[in-house]
Amino acid sequence: MNSSQPSNPLARLLSRLAPIHAHEAPAVVAAFLLFFCFWAGYFAVRPVRETVGTLLGRDRVADLWVVTWIASLAIVPLYGWIVARFRRTTFLPLTYGFVGGVLALVGVALQGETISIGVGQFFYVFISVLNLFLISMFWSFLLELFNSEQTKRLFGVIAAGGTAGALVGPFISDMLVERIGNSGILFLGAGLFFAAIVAQRVLLRIWHESAPSSASAQQARSDRPIGGNPFAGFTLVLRSPYLLGIALFIVMISTVNTFLYFEQLRLVELTFPDTTERTRIFARLDWIVQTLTILSQVFLTGRIAERFGVTALLTIVPFAMVFGFLALAATGTFAVLAVVFVLRRACEYAFIRPGREMLYSPLDKETKYKAKNVNDVPVYRGADALAAQVNSGLSAAGVGAAGVALLGAAVAAAWGLIGWWLGRRFEKTTAAQAQPQAEQVNG
Repeated sequence: MNSSQPSNPLARLLSRLAPIHAHEAPAVVAAFLLFFCFWAGYFAVRPVRETVGTLLGRDRVADLWVVTWIASLAIVPLYGWIVARFRRTTFLPLTYGFVGGVLALVGVALQGETISIGVGQFFYVFISVLNLFLISMFWSFLLELFNSEQTKRLFGVIAAGGTAGALVGPFISDMLVERIGNSGILFLGAGLFFAAIVAQRVLLRIWHESAPSSASAQQARSDRPIGGNPFAGFTLVLRSPYLLGIALFIVMISTVNTFLYFEQLRLVELTFPDTTERTRIFARLDWIVQTLTILSQVFLTGRIAERFGVTALLTIVPFAMVFGFLALAATGTFAVLAVVFVLRRACEYAFIRPGREMLYSPLDKETKYKAKNVNDVPVYRGADALAAQVNSGLSAAGVGAAGVALLGAAVAAAWGLIGWWLGRRFEKTTAAQAQPQAEQVNG
């Protein structure tokens, strides 16, 4: 994909919304729709998971958080084994088909008056692991399709497809659940995952057709199984300071998110005694977050990355959270919490997530699939569990909300410094890779 200028009305319109070149528009639209379909499917069925959680009881759900982390560890070598032996054009659509099939089967099980404990526990863990795994797999796939320069411009608007899905999925469930029931929602989610297969096939066709004929053989070779050890993701992370830096960056994300999440629960409980009012507040926060996210992804992310680099995407949110936590420590009010919480979530989806994915673009294919999956799933889920235990331990030790907020500010500062280091490493690596290509062209 080269960088020609837009030459038709639709391409010019897209270029006004985001820095998309004319020849890139079909692939961007297909990627947008792919992200929309499977993410809408996930968010449509996630409320059913919460309902199943109420049926299982809080004690079982607490135990399932540990099971979720263990499952996230187990899925990494399984995924590595699949990547090593199957073409991406084969296993990626099969993955969406498998998820759709599982959702349909659970939907059948939910058609009765009761649900078995075993099915409920499987479904709860399945959905909890599914979200991070699907996201990791999606971005790994896109990192093969777009080069480092394109990721800066295009990943923001593509990420907006997922945000749109996160808006539409739960809205559809809210509107239809009384008519079709929980089982119907699961069938709907399955249908969206099957639609994702179609979107992915279209994207693959566009990818192959857009390449010059001289590159077709190279593309065919790139679609071969990666090979290697299915546990290679763990060793790749442990041996690379860069990948360890990304892992630590993810741990910091999780810690900041967990501290804010528990503070949100505390302040909402204190501020709004009525449970219905609490639900309305949570829904309003989600609506505002998703709206700000999609606007930022379409109009800001690509332009910020192109003009200021990935370093800016990785450091804007952490350093802003330093001031956010300090404001919480000074005031401790719900109004301040709401502003900090909304801005953190919206800006993380709009800037941190695309920036984090861009970090993998200069790396080899095995790293993009295997090591990335390690960081995105077990590292993230393990950090979630650890941060929750730290928060509980601080509360048990008598540390108040202000103290936790001050600790959060320190973590956010460390998060920003790690992001700055990663961004600098990324910029140097991509510059070094681009220089031989430029010399070859000029020569």
